Amino acid sequence: MYYAHSTFNKSQQDWHLLNSHLHEVAKQAADFAEEFNARSMGFTSGLYHDIGKYSKEFQAKLRGENLQTVDHSTAGALALQDVCKPHIAKLLAYTVAGHHTGLQNYGNVETGLASRLFSKSLPDYSAYKTDINTDIEENHAVNLHFDNSHSGFSASFYTRMLYSCLVDADYLDTEKFYSEKKALLRNYTTSISDLYDKLCVHMQEKLKKVDNSSLNTLRSSVYFDCLKAADLPNKMFSLTVPTGGGKTLSSMAFALAHAKKNNMRRVIYVIPYTSIIEQTADVFRSIFGYNNVLEHHSNYDFSRNMLNDAAISSVQLASENWDLPIVVTTNIQFFESLFANKPSKCRKLHNLANSVIILDEVQMLPTGYIKPSTAALSELVRNYGCSVVLCTATQPSLNKFTTHGLDIKEIVGNPAGLYTSLKRVKVTYSGEVTVDDLLQRLNKEESYLCIVNTRSLASVLYRKIGSISGNYHLSARMCPAHRREKLNEIKRRLLAGLPCKIISTQLIEAGVDIDLPVVFRELSGIDSICQAAGRCNREGKQTIGNVHEQQHGQ
Repeated sequence: MYYAHSTFNKSQQDWHLLNSHLHEVAKQAADFAEEFNARSMGFTSGLYHDIGKYSKEFQAKLRGENLQTVDHSTAGALALQDVCKPHIAKLLAYTVAGHHTGLQNYGNVETGLASRLFSKSLPDYSAYKTDINTDIEENHAVNLHFDNSHSGFSASFYTRMLYSCLVDADYLDTEKFYSEKKALLRNYTTSISDLYDKLCVHMQEKLKKVDNSSLNTLRSSVYFDCLKAADLPNKMFSLTVPTGGGKTLSSMAFALAHAKKNNMRRVIYVIPYTSIIEQTADVFRSIFGYNNVLEHHSNYDFSRNMLNDAAISSVQLASENWDLPIVVTTNIQFFESLFANKPSKCRKLHNLANSVIILDEVQMLPTGYIKPSTAALSELVRNYGCSVVLCTATQPSLNKFTTHGLDIKEIVGNPAGLYTSLKRVKVTYSGEVTVDDLLQRLNKEESYLCIVNTRSLASVLYRKIGSISGNYHLSARMCPAHRREKLNEIKRRLLAGLPCKIISTQLIEAGVDIDLPVVFRELSGIDSICQAAGRCNREGKQTIGNVHEQQHGQ
């Protein structure tokens, strides 16, 4: 008998049979890869990934008789060279050889994957030929739409997606062997159709309660434009709506209606700042339920919003592979995973296939990474059944960066007219002012938001206005829980109509739902000025709100 995994039971009666493990991983990887027309590729990688465990040396290691490290990953990569066409064998060799240690560069006979294929000495693993059925499809096909100028990138991306299928299948089958109770917690059953119905009920109730002001009429117009555009086939979209125009729920309405129409599997909501993520995820959880929304970023405490230990465990497990219908995450988590080479980072990637991906505040994509970021997004649309929504009030021009000739389709019918109709502020440039001049201007206002470019200046200004009731300081140096507490306190105070004076860095100017009568903004780029203006007269309670832009001197 040959085994994949052992237990403390020396009788080996409850050990994990290698034959069973290989076939279960093959079936699971095939199911995952089927989402992007690569079922046979997924099956083959799963079937061959652990055949190195057929060596006597590895079996002795499981029994505790061999303390030496045994390479069990290279064998499958090597065996594939004899059963697949050269280009297929090479592609699958990356995934199989790296399923524990990570994807390698090809290298040469001394380094990388090539050294493992041509130079490495392995123990005899030939017993696999009599223990498993090694019949595989000979007509493996790479079903990709290639752009000749990016064919290498497409092949690399495809390899990483296949790698994700194998790694996740391997982890899941191993987890099931060691802890079936844990595996059962991954039983996520809510459909996209059910979530869409929940949102429709929520929006119907919301629309009943709002008045017929011009602002709410325009927000409703954005919402219905999103529902109308949802009938389109998958592609690259933009949603260009001024701040305060209801982008969050309208974009989710588009995503769920679009996913339902096109049989897509999930919605990935990508946001630049954790401060916005916390607010957005809370809104989604209140509509769809705690168990259907994964908030995934480095600062998230899974116990904060869950109702019980089972719910905590279930959602926390989903963070490993994003197997929930709604995922809210950061730009960093999303794009670093797309270009990662380690199993834990790549494990989630196959679950991006056939998803709606919303990039909120897309203007915050780092300019130094625009080309690879848009190339990855284009690849997801072109070859993996995704739709991407570029969502912001200050839309960057990305058409020239998308590959495969993908055009970006605007969802809103008349963005320019929307901006004219939603004009609620007047921006005035005040020139260069000293800190003392600025303080004099701030002291004349009962409530305001003052946004500056540096944490040090924010600290100085806050100390000068004083730490008294109604005065607030916000910066990225605050821990997430403290920042969340202060933002909630600010919202409660504003809702009660009490005076509120806020000194903040730029973390507050994108996506944070607050409404101040006056905003002061230190000189910055036009996109930042527009985003800051979105915190002024947001609900249209005044005829016009005032935004003062100034350059700070000594």
